Amino acid sequence: MKIGILSLFAILFISGSSYGQTADQRIGIGAHLGISDYYGDLNTQFFNIGTARNQGGITLSYYLNSMFDVAASCTYGGIGFNQTQGPSFSANLFQANAQLRFKFANGMMLSESSKIQPFVFVGAGIADWASVGLNDKFAKATVPQTDLLWSGGLGATYLLLDNWGINYTLLYGYTNGDSKDGYSGFSGGHDQFMIHQLGIVYLIGKVTDSDGDGVSDKKDKCPDTPAGVAVNENGCAEDRDGDGIADHLDKCPDEAGVEALDGCPDSDGDGITDAEDECPEVFGLLSAQGCPDTDGDGITDEDDACPEVAGIDKFDGCPDTDGDGIQDSEDDCPNIAGIKELKGCADTDGDGIADNVDKCPTIPGVDSNMGCPEIAEATKEVFKKALKGIQFESGRDVIKKSSYGILNNVADIMKENPSYKLIIEGHTDSQGDDAKNFTLSEKRALAVKNYLISKGIDGGRLTSRGFGETKPKKATNDTSSGRAENRRVEFTVEF
Repeated sequence: MKIGILSLFAILFISGSSYGQTADQRIGIGAHLGISDYYGDLNTQFFNIGTARNQGGITLSYYLNSMFDVAASCTYGGIGFNQTQGPSFSANLFQANAQLRFKFANGMMLSESSKIQPFVFVGAGIADWASVGLNDKFAKATVPQTDLLWSGGLGATYLLLDNWGINYTLLYGYTNGDSKDGYSGFSGGHDQFMIHQLGIVYLIGKVTDSDGDGVSDKKDKCPDTPAGVAVNENGCAEDRDGDGIADHLDKCPDEAGVEALDGCPDSDGDGITDAEDECPEVFGLLSAQGCPDTDGDGITDEDDACPEVAGIDKFDGCPDTDGDGIQDSEDDCPNIAGIKELKGCADTDGDGIADNVDKCPTIPGVDSNMGCPEIAEATKEVFKKALKGIQFESGRDVIKKSSYGILNNVADIMKENPSYKLIIEGHTDSQGDDAKNFTLSEKRALAVKNYLISKGIDGGRLTSRGFGETKPKKATNDTSSGRAENRRVEFTVEF
Protein backbone atom coordinates (compact mmCIF):
# COMPACT_ATOMS: atom_id res chain seq x y z
CA MET A 1 0.00 0.00 0.00
CA LYS A 2 2.84 2.40 0.78
CA ILE A 3 4.20 1.92 -2.76
CA GLY A 4 0.74 2.64 -4.14
CA ILE A 5 0.45 5.94 -2.30
CA LEU A 6 3.92 6.99 -3.45
CA SER A 7 3.08 6.11 -7.06
CA LEU A 8 -0.16 8.07 -6.92
CA PHE A 9 1.67 11.09 -5.54
CA ALA A 10 4.35 10.90 -8.29
CA ILE A 11 1.80 10.61 -11.11
CA LEU A 12 -0.25 13.52 -9.86
CA PHE A 13 2.79 15.71 -9.36
CA ILE A 14 4.25 15.04 -12.81
CA SER A 15 0.96 15.52 -14.66
CA GLY A 16 -0.27 18.54 -12.73
CA SER A 17 0.08 22.29 -13.01
CA SER A 18 0.08 25.06 -10.44
CA TYR A 19 -2.75 27.53 -10.10
CA GLY A 20 -2.87 29.42 -13.31
CA GLN A 21 -3.24 32.73 -11.55
CA THR A 22 -2.06 35.77 -13.44
CA ALA A 23 -2.50 39.53 -13.27
CA ASP A 24 -5.87 38.93 -14.96
CA GLN A 25 -6.96 36.20 -12.53
CA ARG A 26 -5.46 37.09 -9.18
CA ILE A 27 -7.80 35.14 -6.87
CA GLY A 28 -8.18 31.37 -6.80
CA ILE A 29 -10.70 29.40 -4.70
CA GLY A 30 -10.21 25.68 -4.20
CA ALA A 31 -12.03 22.82 -2.47
CA HIS A 32 -10.43 19.48 -1.79
CA LEU A 33 -10.73 16.04 -0.25
CA GLY A 34 -7.87 13.97 1.01
CA ILE A 35 -6.36 11.70 3.61
CA SER A 36 -4.17 12.36 6.63
CA ASP A 37 -0.95 10.51 7.38
CA TYR A 38 0.00 10.49 11.12
CA TYR A 39 3.58 10.41 12.40
CA GLY A 40 4.41 10.38 16.13
CA ASP A 41 5.18 8.16 19.11
CA LEU A 42 3.00 5.32 17.82
CA ASN A 43 4.07 5.49 14.15
CA THR A 44 7.51 6.60 12.97
CA GLN A 45 7.10 6.43 9.24
CA PHE A 46 5.08 8.32 6.70
CA PHE A 47 3.12 6.82 3.79
CA ASN A 48 1.65 4.13 6.08
CA ILE A 49 -1.86 3.37 4.86
CA GLY A 50 -2.80 2.12 8.26
CA THR A 51 -2.79 5.65 9.58
CA ALA A 52 -4.96 7.12 6.84
CA ARG A 53 -8.07 9.17 7.77
CA ASN A 54 -10.38 11.24 5.60
CA GLN A 55 -9.94 15.01 5.33
CA GLY A 56 -11.63 17.88 3.53
CA GLY A 57 -11.00 21.59 3.21
CA ILE A 58 -10.76 24.80 1.23
CA THR A 59 -7.95 27.05 -0.04
CA LEU A 60 -7.91 30.71 -1.02
CA SER A 61 -4.91 31.96 -3.02
CA TYR A 62 -3.81 35.37 -4.33
CA TYR A 63 -1.40 36.22 -7.18
CA LEU A 64 1.53 38.43 -6.14
CA ASN A 65 3.74 38.21 -9.23
CA SER A 66 5.02 35.67 -11.72
CA MET A 67 7.20 34.05 -9.04
CA PHE A 68 5.01 33.99 -5.91
CA ASP A 69 1.44 33.52 -4.69
CA VAL A 70 0.13 33.75 -1.11
CA ALA A 71 -2.54 31.34 0.11
CA ALA A 72 -4.66 30.45 3.15
CA SER A 73 -5.65 26.81 3.58
CA CYS A 74 -7.71 24.88 6.17
CA THR A 75 -8.75 21.25 6.49
CA TYR A 76 -10.91 19.20 8.87
CA GLY A 77 -11.08 15.45 9.32
CA GLY A 78 -9.79 12.47 11.17
CA ILE A 79 -6.29 11.55 12.22
CA GLY A 80 -5.15 8.49 14.12
CA PHE A 81 -3.37 5.16 14.29
CA ASN A 82 -4.92 1.68 14.62
CA GLN A 83 -3.31 -1.58 15.73
CA THR A 84 -4.99 -4.95 16.43
CA GLN A 85 -2.62 -5.42 19.29
CA GLY A 86 -1.03 -2.48 21.00
CA PRO A 87 -1.93 1.14 21.59
CA SER A 88 -4.06 3.09 19.13
CA PHE A 89 -5.64 6.51 19.05
CA SER A 90 -8.18 8.43 17.03
CA ALA A 91 -8.87 12.17 16.93
CA ASN A 92 -10.41 14.97 14.89
CA LEU A 93 -7.96 17.49 13.41
CA PHE A 94 -8.56 21.01 12.21
CA GLN A 95 -5.59 22.83 10.75
CA ALA A 96 -5.29 26.23 9.16
CA ASN A 97 -2.16 27.85 7.76
CA ALA A 98 -0.96 30.76 5.69
CA GLN A 99 1.41 29.91 2.84
CA LEU A 100 3.97 31.56 0.55
CA ARG A 101 4.15 29.66 -2.71
CA PHE A 102 7.00 29.64 -5.19
CA LYS A 103 5.78 28.87 -8.72
CA PHE A 104 7.89 27.04 -11.28
CA ALA A 105 5.64 28.41 -14.03
CA ASN A 106 7.24 31.83 -13.75
CA GLY A 107 8.21 32.51 -17.35
CA MET A 108 11.78 31.33 -16.82
CA MET A 109 11.41 27.66 -15.85
CA LEU A 110 7.99 27.07 -17.40
CA SER A 111 5.65 29.36 -19.27
CA GLU A 112 3.46 31.42 -16.97
CA SER A 113 0.49 30.56 -19.19
CA SER A 114 1.23 26.86 -19.27
CA LYS A 115 -1.54 24.49 -18.24
CA ILE A 116 0.96 22.51 -16.17
CA GLN A 117 2.45 24.61 -13.35
CA PRO A 118 3.94 23.05 -10.18
CA PHE A 119 4.76 24.90 -6.95
CA VAL A 120 6.32 24.48 -3.52
CA PHE A 121 5.38 26.36 -0.35
CA VAL A 122 6.17 27.10 3.28
CA GLY A 123 3.70 28.27 5.89
CA ALA A 124 2.63 28.63 9.50
CA GLY A 125 -0.64 28.33 11.35
CA ILE A 126 -2.51 26.26 13.96
CA ALA A 127 -3.51 22.62 14.46
CA ASP A 128 -6.51 21.97 16.73
CA TRP A 129 -6.93 18.41 18.05
CA ALA A 130 -10.16 17.01 19.49
CA SER A 131 -9.42 13.61 21.05
CA VAL A 132 -11.91 10.84 20.30
CA GLY A 133 -10.42 7.90 22.10
CA LEU A 134 -7.38 5.92 23.29
CA ASN A 135 -7.38 2.12 23.67
CA ASP A 136 -4.36 1.70 25.91
CA LYS A 137 -4.62 1.80 29.71
CA PHE A 138 -1.17 3.30 29.90
CA ALA A 139 -2.03 6.14 27.61
CA LYS A 140 -2.50 9.54 29.15
CA ALA A 141 -5.83 11.18 28.68
CA THR A 142 -5.75 14.10 26.28
CA VAL A 143 -7.82 17.23 26.15
CA PRO A 144 -8.61 19.47 23.15
CA GLN A 145 -5.71 21.77 22.55
CA THR A 146 -4.52 24.12 19.83
CA ASP A 147 -0.89 23.72 18.76
CA LEU A 148 1.32 25.94 16.68
CA LEU A 149 1.88 24.52 13.20
CA TRP A 150 4.80 24.92 10.76
CA SER A 151 4.03 23.62 7.31
CA GLY A 152 5.64 23.02 3.96
CA GLY A 153 4.86 21.06 0.85
CA LEU A 154 4.32 20.98 -2.84
CA GLY A 155 1.52 20.78 -5.30
CA ALA A 156 0.32 21.09 -8.84
CA THR A 157 -2.78 22.15 -10.74
CA TYR A 158 -3.83 21.22 -14.25
CA LEU A 159 -6.13 23.84 -15.80
CA LEU A 160 -8.93 22.26 -17.78
CA LEU A 161 -10.56 25.55 -18.82
CA ASP A 162 -9.66 29.23 -18.52
CA ASN A 163 -11.16 29.36 -15.00
CA TRP A 164 -11.29 25.73 -13.82
CA GLY A 165 -8.61 23.25 -12.89
CA ILE A 166 -7.89 20.15 -10.81
CA ASN A 167 -5.35 20.28 -8.03
CA TYR A 168 -3.14 18.01 -5.94
CA THR A 169 -1.34 19.23 -2.80
CA LEU A 170 0.90 17.49 -0.29
CA LEU A 171 1.05 19.36 3.04
CA TYR A 172 3.49 18.44 5.79
CA GLY A 173 2.72 19.78 9.29
CA TYR A 174 4.96 19.90 12.36
CA THR A 175 3.37 20.90 15.67
CA ASN A 176 4.75 22.11 18.99
CA GLY A 177 2.76 19.41 20.83
CA ASP A 178 3.73 15.82 21.69
CA SER A 179 0.79 14.23 23.50
CA LYS A 180 -2.21 14.16 21.19
CA ASP A 181 -1.64 10.45 20.58
CA GLY A 182 -1.63 9.82 24.35
CA TYR A 183 2.13 9.54 24.58
CA SER A 184 5.04 11.90 24.80
CA GLY A 185 8.80 11.70 24.87
CA PHE A 186 9.01 8.57 22.72
CA SER A 187 11.03 8.22 19.49
CA GLY A 188 8.43 9.96 17.36
CA GLY A 189 9.13 13.42 18.66
CA HIS A 190 6.50 16.15 18.30
CA ASP A 191 3.23 15.16 16.68
CA GLN A 192 3.45 15.49 12.87
CA PHE A 193 1.27 14.68 9.90
CA MET A 194 0.92 14.81 6.13
CA ILE A 195 -2.27 15.58 4.25
CA HIS A 196 -2.68 14.44 0.64
CA GLN A 197 -5.37 16.50 -1.12
CA LEU A 198 -7.18 16.28 -4.46
CA GLY A 199 -9.49 19.09 -5.40
CA ILE A 200 -10.83 21.61 -7.86
CA VAL A 201 -9.77 25.22 -8.38
CA TYR A 202 -11.76 28.16 -9.68
CA LEU A 203 -9.94 31.32 -10.82
CA ILE A 204 -11.82 34.58 -10.47
CA GLY A 205 -11.41 37.03 -13.32
CA LYS A 206 -11.78 37.30 -17.06
CA VAL A 207 -8.86 36.97 -19.46
CA THR A 208 -8.77 39.71 -22.10
CA ASP A 209 -7.24 38.71 -25.41
CA SER A 210 -7.75 41.51 -27.96
CA ASP A 211 -6.02 39.83 -30.87
CA GLY A 212 -7.51 36.41 -30.15
CA ASP A 213 -4.20 34.60 -30.11
CA GLY A 214 -4.83 32.76 -26.84
CA VAL A 215 -2.51 34.98 -24.76
CA SER A 216 -4.04 37.54 -22.41
CA ASP A 217 -3.39 41.18 -23.15
CA LYS A 218 -1.47 41.65 -19.90
CA LYS A 219 1.04 38.96 -20.92
CA ASP A 220 0.88 39.59 -24.66
CA LYS A 221 4.07 41.35 -25.80
CA CYS A 222 2.69 41.52 -29.33
CA PRO A 223 -0.99 42.49 -28.87
CA ASP A 224 -1.60 43.20 -32.56
CA THR A 225 -0.58 39.84 -34.01
CA PRO A 226 -2.55 39.23 -37.24
CA ALA A 227 -5.41 36.76 -37.01
CA GLY A 228 -4.53 33.15 -37.70
CA VAL A 229 -0.80 33.55 -36.98
CA ALA A 230 0.66 30.98 -34.58
CA VAL A 231 2.12 32.65 -31.47
CA ASN A 232 4.42 31.70 -28.60
CA GLU A 233 3.81 32.04 -24.85
CA ASN A 234 4.43 35.79 -25.05
CA GLY A 235 1.80 36.28 -27.73
CA CYS A 236 4.34 37.01 -30.44
CA ALA A 237 4.39 35.27 -33.78
CA GLU A 238 6.17 31.92 -33.76
CA ASP A 239 9.74 31.86 -34.99
CA ARG A 240 10.56 28.16 -35.30
CA ASP A 241 14.11 28.68 -36.57
CA GLY A 242 14.93 31.40 -34.01
CA ASP A 243 16.27 33.88 -36.55
CA GLY A 244 14.20 36.80 -35.29
CA ILE A 245 11.85 36.73 -38.29
CA ALA A 246 8.29 35.60 -37.60
CA ASP A 247 7.24 32.43 -39.40
CA HIS A 248 4.45 34.16 -41.32
CA LEU A 249 7.02 36.59 -42.77
CA ASP A 250 9.78 34.01 -43.11
CA LYS A 251 10.18 32.37 -46.52
CA CYS A 252 12.35 29.72 -44.87
CA PRO A 253 10.64 29.24 -41.46
CA ASP A 254 12.56 26.08 -40.56
CA GLU A 255 16.04 27.39 -41.39
CA ALA A 256 17.64 30.32 -39.57
CA GLY A 257 18.21 33.11 -42.06
CA VAL A 258 18.65 36.85 -42.45
CA GLU A 259 16.11 39.66 -42.75
CA ALA A 260 17.60 40.93 -46.02
CA LEU A 261 16.72 37.60 -47.64
CA ASP A 262 13.25 37.28 -46.04
CA GLY A 263 14.46 34.83 -43.43
CA CYS A 264 16.31 32.46 -45.74
CA PRO A 265 19.85 31.38 -44.86
CA ASP A 266 23.00 32.76 -46.41
CA SER A 267 25.75 30.61 -44.89
CA ASP A 268 28.64 32.40 -46.57
CA GLY A 269 27.24 35.92 -46.15
CA ASP A 270 27.48 36.85 -49.82
CA GLY A 271 23.90 38.14 -50.10
CA ILE A 272 22.66 35.11 -52.04
CA THR A 273 20.34 32.57 -50.43
CA ASP A 274 21.80 29.11 -49.98
CA ALA A 275 19.06 27.69 -52.21
CA GLU A 276 20.20 29.91 -55.10
CA ASP A 277 23.91 29.78 -54.28
CA GLU A 278 25.95 27.24 -56.24
CA CYS A 279 28.73 27.62 -53.65
CA PRO A 280 26.75 28.14 -50.39
CA GLU A 281 29.72 27.61 -48.05
CA VAL A 282 32.10 30.01 -49.82
CA PHE A 283 31.64 33.79 -50.22
CA GLY A 284 30.98 34.51 -53.87
CA LEU A 285 29.51 36.92 -56.41
CA LEU A 286 25.99 37.30 -57.73
CA SER A 287 27.39 37.35 -61.26
CA ALA A 288 29.00 33.97 -60.58
CA GLN A 289 25.86 32.43 -59.02
CA GLY A 290 27.34 32.80 -55.56
CA CYS A 291 30.70 31.21 -56.32
CA PRO A 292 34.00 33.01 -55.71
CA ASP A 293 36.03 34.66 -58.45
CA THR A 294 39.14 35.70 -56.54
CA ASP A 295 40.92 37.31 -59.49
CA GLY A 296 37.76 38.96 -60.85
CA ASP A 297 38.19 37.65 -64.38
CA GLY A 298 34.61 36.39 -64.66
CA ILE A 299 35.64 32.75 -64.32
CA THR A 300 34.72 31.07 -61.02
CA ASP A 301 37.60 29.75 -58.96
CA GLU A 302 36.29 26.21 -59.33
CA ASP A 303 36.70 26.42 -63.13
CA ASP A 304 39.74 28.72 -63.10
CA ALA A 305 43.12 27.06 -63.67
CA CYS A 306 44.75 30.28 -62.34
CA PRO A 307 42.30 31.50 -59.64
CA GLU A 308 44.68 34.03 -58.13
CA VAL A 309 45.55 35.82 -61.40
CA ALA A 310 43.06 37.37 -63.83
CA GLY A 311 42.98 35.49 -67.11
CA ILE A 312 40.85 34.67 -70.12
CA ASP A 313 38.44 31.92 -71.15
CA LYS A 314 40.77 30.73 -73.92
CA PHE A 315 43.31 29.60 -71.34
CA ASP A 316 40.81 28.44 -68.65
CA GLY A 317 41.27 31.60 -66.63
CA CYS A 318 45.06 31.84 -66.97
CA PRO A 319 46.58 35.14 -68.16
CA ASP A 320 48.18 36.23 -71.42
CA THR A 321 49.58 39.52 -70.17
CA ASP A 322 51.15 40.66 -73.45
CA GLY A 323 48.20 39.46 -75.55
CA ASP A 324 50.34 37.50 -77.99
CA GLY A 325 48.14 34.38 -77.83
CA ILE A 326 50.59 32.50 -75.61
CA GLN A 327 49.60 32.07 -71.97
CA ASP A 328 52.06 33.44 -69.44
CA SER A 329 53.02 30.03 -68.02
CA GLU A 330 54.33 29.00 -71.47
CA ASP A 331 55.63 32.44 -72.48
CA ASP A 332 59.35 33.09 -71.89
CA CYS A 333 58.63 36.80 -72.35
CA PRO A 334 55.17 37.23 -70.74
CA ASN A 335 55.27 41.04 -70.66
CA ILE A 336 56.36 41.61 -74.29
CA ALA A 337 54.33 40.42 -77.26
CA GLY A 338 56.26 37.85 -79.21
CA ILE A 339 55.95 34.89 -81.53
CA LYS A 340 55.23 31.25 -80.92
CA GLU A 341 58.46 30.10 -82.65
CA LEU A 342 60.49 31.95 -79.97
CA LYS A 343 58.22 30.87 -77.07
CA GLY A 344 56.47 34.21 -76.88
CA CYS A 345 59.55 36.42 -77.15
CA ALA A 346 60.03 39.23 -79.68
CA ASP A 347 62.61 39.43 -82.50
CA THR A 348 62.81 43.12 -83.34
CA ASP A 349 65.59 42.83 -85.93
CA GLY A 350 64.14 39.66 -87.48
CA ASP A 351 67.38 37.70 -87.27
CA GLY A 352 65.71 34.68 -85.64
CA ILE A 353 67.29 35.40 -82.29
CA ALA A 354 64.91 36.42 -79.46
CA ASP A 355 65.42 39.94 -78.16
CA ASN A 356 65.87 38.66 -74.59
CA VAL A 357 69.07 36.84 -75.59
CA ASP A 358 70.06 39.07 -78.52
CA LYS A 359 72.95 41.39 -77.60
CA CYS A 360 72.07 43.48 -80.66
CA PRO A 361 68.21 43.32 -80.68
CA THR A 362 67.81 46.16 -83.21
CA ILE A 363 70.58 45.06 -85.59
CA PRO A 364 70.32 41.77 -87.49
CA GLY A 365 73.10 39.48 -86.44
CA VAL A 366 74.17 35.90 -86.15
CA ASP A 367 73.77 33.31 -83.47
CA SER A 368 77.51 32.76 -83.21
CA ASN A 369 77.92 36.40 -82.13
CA MET A 370 74.87 36.36 -79.75
CA GLY A 371 72.67 38.18 -82.25
CA CYS A 372 75.16 40.85 -83.21
CA PRO A 373 76.57 41.23 -86.72
CA GLU A 374 79.44 38.96 -87.70
CA ILE A 375 82.82 40.71 -87.21
CA ALA A 376 85.00 40.42 -90.28
CA GLU A 377 88.04 38.18 -90.06
CA ALA A 378 90.27 41.09 -91.10
CA THR A 379 88.99 43.08 -88.15
CA LYS A 380 89.59 40.18 -85.80
CA GLU A 381 93.14 39.92 -87.15
CA VAL A 382 93.83 43.61 -86.52
CA PHE A 383 92.57 43.28 -82.93
CA LYS A 384 94.66 40.16 -82.46
CA LYS A 385 97.80 41.98 -83.61
CA ALA A 386 96.94 44.83 -81.26
CA LEU A 387 97.44 42.53 -78.29
CA LYS A 388 101.19 42.57 -78.87
CA GLY A 389 101.57 45.45 -81.27
CA ILE A 390 100.57 48.32 -79.00
CA GLN A 391 103.59 49.21 -76.91
CA PHE A 392 104.21 51.83 -74.23
CA GLU A 393 107.30 53.38 -72.78
CA SER A 394 108.34 51.42 -69.71
CA GLY A 395 106.29 52.29 -66.63
CA ARG A 396 104.47 55.09 -68.49
CA ASP A 397 101.23 55.65 -70.43
CA VAL A 398 103.04 57.07 -73.47
CA ILE A 399 102.34 55.11 -76.67
CA LYS A 400 105.41 54.21 -78.71
CA LYS A 401 105.40 55.47 -82.32
CA SER A 402 105.82 51.88 -83.49
CA SER A 403 102.21 51.26 -82.37
CA TYR A 404 100.64 54.02 -84.43
CA GLY A 405 100.19 51.81 -87.49
CA ILE A 406 98.02 49.28 -85.69
CA LEU A 407 96.02 52.02 -83.97
CA ASN A 408 95.45 53.71 -87.33
CA ASN A 409 94.09 50.41 -88.64
CA VAL A 410 91.70 50.26 -85.64
CA ALA A 411 90.58 53.84 -86.40
CA ASP A 412 89.88 52.89 -90.02
CA ILE A 413 87.78 49.91 -88.91
CA MET A 414 85.70 52.14 -86.61
CA LYS A 415 85.12 54.60 -89.44
CA GLU A 416 84.06 51.80 -91.81
CA ASN A 417 81.67 50.34 -89.23
CA PRO A 418 79.73 53.20 -87.64
CA SER A 419 77.59 50.73 -85.61
CA TYR A 420 80.66 49.54 -83.73
CA LYS A 421 81.33 50.58 -80.16
CA LEU A 422 84.73 49.76 -78.81
CA ILE A 423 85.69 48.65 -75.33
CA ILE A 424 89.40 49.34 -74.65
CA GLU A 425 90.88 47.32 -71.77
CA GLY A 426 94.32 47.94 -70.27
CA HIS A 427 96.29 45.16 -68.48
CA THR A 428 99.70 44.93 -66.77
CA ASP A 429 101.94 42.17 -65.47
CA SER A 430 102.45 41.56 -61.76
CA GLN A 431 105.71 43.40 -61.39
CA GLY A 432 105.60 46.34 -58.97
CA ASP A 433 102.89 47.74 -56.69
CA ASP A 434 99.33 46.48 -57.36
CA ALA A 435 97.68 49.86 -56.96
CA LYS A 436 100.18 51.54 -59.22
CA ASN A 437 99.69 48.81 -61.82
CA PHE A 438 95.95 49.36 -61.73
CA THR A 439 96.33 53.10 -62.23
CA LEU A 440 98.84 52.53 -65.02
CA SER A 441 96.46 50.17 -66.85
CA GLU A 442 93.68 52.76 -66.69
CA LYS A 443 95.94 55.51 -68.03
CA ARG A 444 97.22 53.33 -70.91
CA ALA A 445 93.64 52.40 -71.95
CA LEU A 446 92.72 56.08 -71.79
CA ALA A 447 95.78 56.98 -73.90
CA VAL A 448 94.60 54.59 -76.63
CA LYS A 449 91.10 56.08 -76.45
CA ASN A 450 92.47 59.62 -76.80
CA TYR A 451 94.63 58.57 -79.78
CA LEU A 452 91.58 57.16 -81.59
CA ILE A 453 89.62 60.32 -80.82
CA SER A 454 92.51 62.29 -82.38
CA LYS A 455 91.93 60.21 -85.52
CA GLY A 456 88.33 61.33 -85.81
CA ILE A 457 86.49 58.63 -83.81
CA ASP A 458 83.59 59.90 -81.68
CA GLY A 459 84.51 59.51 -78.01
CA GLY A 460 80.94 58.36 -77.27
CA ARG A 461 81.72 55.16 -79.15
CA LEU A 462 84.76 54.45 -77.01
CA THR A 463 85.00 53.12 -73.43
CA SER A 464 88.32 52.67 -71.63
CA ARG A 465 88.91 50.48 -68.56
CA GLY A 466 91.91 49.37 -66.53
CA PHE A 467 92.31 46.04 -64.77
CA GLY A 468 95.93 46.16 -63.60
CA GLU A 469 97.30 42.67 -63.06
CA THR A 470 93.90 41.08 -62.13
CA LYS A 471 93.26 39.43 -65.53
CA PRO A 472 96.51 37.87 -66.77
CA LYS A 473 96.36 36.34 -70.24
CA LYS A 474 98.88 33.72 -69.19
CA ALA A 475 98.71 31.89 -65.90
CA THR A 476 102.26 32.88 -64.99
CA ASN A 477 104.12 36.12 -64.53
CA ASP A 478 107.30 34.28 -63.65
CA THR A 479 108.82 34.43 -67.14
CA SER A 480 109.61 37.37 -69.36
CA SER A 481 107.46 35.92 -72.16
CA GLY A 482 104.56 35.45 -69.78
CA ARG A 483 104.82 38.97 -68.45
CA ALA A 484 105.07 40.31 -72.06
CA GLU A 485 101.74 38.71 -72.95
CA ASN A 486 100.07 39.93 -69.78
CA ARG A 487 101.07 43.53 -70.64
CA ARG A 488 98.50 44.29 -73.33
CA VAL A 489 95.60 46.31 -74.66
CA GLU A 490 92.49 44.39 -75.75
CA PHE A 491 89.66 45.59 -78.01
CA THR A 492 86.09 44.30 -77.77
CA VAL A 493 83.37 45.40 -80.23
CA GLU A 494 79.88 46.20 -78.96
CA PHE A 495 76.86 47.36 -80.88
